[in-house]
Amino acid sequence: MDGPKRHEMRGGKFPNKRSGKAGSSFPGGGKPPGKQERGWDGVAGWYDKLVGADGSDYHQHVILPAVMELLDVQKGHEVIDICCGQGVLIRHLVAAGVERVLGVDASGKLIGAARQRYSGEREATFLKADACAEGNWADGTYDSAACVMAVHDVPDIEGLMRNMAASLKPGGRAVIVMMHPCFRIPKESHWGWDKDQKIQYRRLDKYGKPLEIVLQTRPGLGTDESTTFYHRPLAEVIGSMGNAGLGITDCKELFSHRRSQVGPFSKAEHRAAEEFPLFIGLVAQKL
Repeated sequence: MDGPKRHEMRGGKFPNKRSGKAGSSFPGGGKPPGKQERGWDGVAGWYDKLVGADGSDYHQHVILPAVMELLDVQKGHEVIDICCGQGVLIRHLVAAGVERVLGVDASGKLIGAARQRYSGEREATFLKADACAEGNWADGTYDSAACVMAVHDVPDIEGLMRNMAASLKPGGRAVIVMMHPCFRIPKESHWGWDKDQKIQYRRLDKYGKPLEIVLQTRPGLGTDESTTFYHRPLAEVIGSMGNAGLGITDCKELFSHRRSQVGPFSKAEHRAAEEFPLFIGLVAQKL
């Protein structure tokens, strides 16, 4: 049993830009340390072909059903999808009867793919914009806001949360689904096997401090394409929401639907899949 690969985890893409606002979780504010960021345009075509309109296996069976449940969209609602990528959430919102949905993402190529894919949907519009920077699109007119599998792509979480709150009507609902920071940290979380106890366990090498983790998107091809994963302790994510005026009202931990083939380790692997969540969903209300 294995967890989602990097390419399976992303629901909406966000280029690794920094707004330079206060509240950075990385030392010194501004751009976090590390190599020059390239954004998502460089891998947009590959990613769009890979994930497409329906999303990965995890999107279809775990992530998107949870997002729709937590959003509790009503017919006639107006919804904003922040860091929408190529629009994997959009068709679900349209099917739920929204009056209007705006998808915002800083990758021009992914926005272009979304526009092409949903050109026949009158309810859906898309905007290329930095989700961390102030913009007229965050205009306080939306009933709900979603950010699906993109919080860990954003260097300036404070700016993202401010815009999420600013986009909502008073009392509006914000929903975030992300990799569970307590259990899923690329390169820093692993499965282990205790042969004496015959259990599969989860090992974390780091957690308590923010991390900037550079990941190759297609290492097998020998390219230098990469993205950056920004790990933050859960308390920092919750605190940034509170700082933006978003009060958390619900939380749902999401577990893998996958099960191993029958074998000597399958019982332990199934138990581990039921004990360690892959993702977490947070619901908040604009105060």
